[in-house]
Amino acid sequence: MTASFSEHGDIAVITLDNPPVNGLGFATRSGIVDGVQRALDHPAIRAIVLIGSGKGFSGGADIREFNTPKALQEPSLHTVIRTIESCGKPVIAAIHGMAMGGGLELALGCHYRVATPAAQIALPEVKLGILPGAGGTQRLPRMIGVQRALNMIVHGAPVPSEQLADTHLFDRMITGDLLEGAMAFAHEIADVRPLPKVRDHQIQDTDATQVLQAMREQIKAQAQHYPAPTKCIDAVEAAINLPFEDGLSFERELFLQLVQTTESKALRHSFFAERSAVKIPGIGPDTTLREIRAAAVIGAGTMGAGIAMNFANAGIPVCVLETAQAALDKGLGTIRRNYENTLKKGRLTQEQLDKRMGLISTTLEYEALSSADIVIEAVFEEISVKETVFRRLDQVMKPGAILASNTSTLDLDRIASFTSRPQDVIGMHFFSPANVMKLLEVVRGKATADDVLATVMALAKKIKKTGVVSGVCDGFIGNRMIEQYLRQAFYLLEEGCLPAQIDQAIENFGFAMGPFRMSDLAGNDIGWHIRQRRRVERPDMVYSQIGDKLCERGRFGQKTSAGWYDYHPGDRTAHASDEVNQMIIAHAAELGVARRAIGDDEIVERLIYALANEGARILEEGIALRASDIDLVYLTGYGFPLYRGGPMFYASCVGLDKVSAAVQRYASGPNGHAWHVAPFLQKLTDEGKSF
Repeated sequence: MTASFSEHGDIAVITLDNPPVNGLGFATRSGIVDGVQRALDHPAIRAIVLIGSGKGFSGGADIREFNTPKALQEPSLHTVIRTIESCGKPVIAAIHGMAMGGGLELALGCHYRVATPAAQIALPEVKLGILPGAGGTQRLPRMIGVQRALNMIVHGAPVPSEQLADTHLFDRMITGDLLEGAMAFAHEIADVRPLPKVRDHQIQDTDATQVLQAMREQIKAQAQHYPAPTKCIDAVEAAINLPFEDGLSFERELFLQLVQTTESKALRHSFFAERSAVKIPGIGPDTTLREIRAAAVIGAGTMGAGIAMNFANAGIPVCVLETAQAALDKGLGTIRRNYENTLKKGRLTQEQLDKRMGLISTTLEYEALSSADIVIEAVFEEISVKETVFRRLDQVMKPGAILASNTSTLDLDRIASFTSRPQDVIGMHFFSPANVMKLLEVVRGKATADDVLATVMALAKKIKKTGVVSGVCDGFIGNRMIEQYLRQAFYLLEEGCLPAQIDQAIENFGFAMGPFRMSDLAGNDIGWHIRQRRRVERPDMVYSQIGDKLCERGRFGQKTSAGWYDYHPGDRTAHASDEVNQMIIAHAAELGVARRAIGDDEIVERLIYALANEGARILEEGIALRASDIDLVYLTGYGFPLYRGGPMFYASCVGLDKVSAAVQRYASGPNGHAWHVAPFLQKLTDEGKSF
């Protein structure tokens, strides 16, 4: 039983005890109903306090029961709330920590609510593409008004309890011991009759129609891809205009509609993907972690500066090393400007800025890094440069220090071989800008110790990154797949497209940025350098020459104000380039390619299916632990649209049989050498399965 019953004189206490957030699973729901019945059956009990153990009241549904029979088993949350609401003795919800989702709906079903300050109150279901399904859209507006309720329901953000103290939601704010305060309150109201029910409150807002319309306007831009916010507004409107039971039925109808949408399935997939990514076979929660009290970064360029900011933001002192004082000064200047920009936007105080800058020190000497618990190199992507750095780190770093590489493509096992302690070497591939992008690819070498991997995954969470484990291969998960995506983009240029058409098609699909705008932002010379290396190491990998021709003209992207597009100084707006378009057409003529009209559907298929097909190879080779890890990489690091769930999820939604058939079709067309159905994709297709 995950809800216990106890008696404190004439007050019964039902304690939710289902760690970590007292999720409302089947056993907990059953325990609440049983506890209420026991209190009703006991003539001496005058009131009931419902309280959570541990971190808070309740975080809502128990995610461990999602998609299992237990999630639908009676008593449902609706039944629990009806049981409480119809109870002949007052039930008081005592809230601390959090009351979120179904947890808040449970509290709204009680006759009274008391809370401690700073408790987080939320209905975050919209973030999963659904809406509150147990009366939240009907009861919350009755307690806090339409405007506040709409903001909470449509945006899903938590609100501190004290900000709601002036509403009807809480009958008392308790600053001392919560249980003692709740029982004292229970004694005060034990004999009050009739018992108040949220459903009986009338919504008095005279400007509700205008508030609803304003919110519809506010979310109009996202409504095309995210249907849940619009449905949330519809449900609140029902609370205003319909009798309570009719509104409850309408809410349930909308909930069931949303649960079936691809967008909701994609958002829920992302939610579970993030929670699955931290689960590494063979490494349990009892693994002893190495302490990270001080960090070091090699390189003060754009990437090194961004990495250093992550540590300072988390309160961890970090020392940055460079080979010249001018490079250090430039790096520190970049960091300060980034913080000052955040200060101007009101997301940082001057005190916080000063504190973070104070945590960042600099040096020109490797010996100054010797006491750091972790060091991350962020130097030029060339194996000889990495070798020099790691041999030096091996000499100066203390025993047990973690030696991490920010390499995006190079062989981590080879990098580890430059040291006498390969067990301490790991990949930490940050994405640019490193102080902003959520993704951190954590690359596990063949010798990487379990405690090193576990420590870095925990560190990722501390510095607010989404850590995803990858095995060692050229490009790891993200860049290995993006290479096939870019190969197709280049071939499409040869066959009939121009950069703007391809970018527009992919951005219409939902990507934050198309392949050519992305390349201009990252720097076209980076891809050029990688292709030059690959042509030596992988002569079987055939590339279009079009990207090389661009770079031979010095068009490296935004940093040179010329790439696939033209840029004006100080302006990142991409302008179509006549020079580049003519170069593309001339290149096709040199190849003897008859350019053709290519539709947006083909552009999207070729680029997205290239990702999924390579992702299948990565799964088969064990480079990624699970398909959802690949999706998480693309959702958090490459701008893949969240409402499409990632390349592997999207391919599964399309149907792997259709994806396989398309790959085979493209294999028989122009540049067909770049297409081969991945064996694992074919296997799943033959078995009628999905990723």
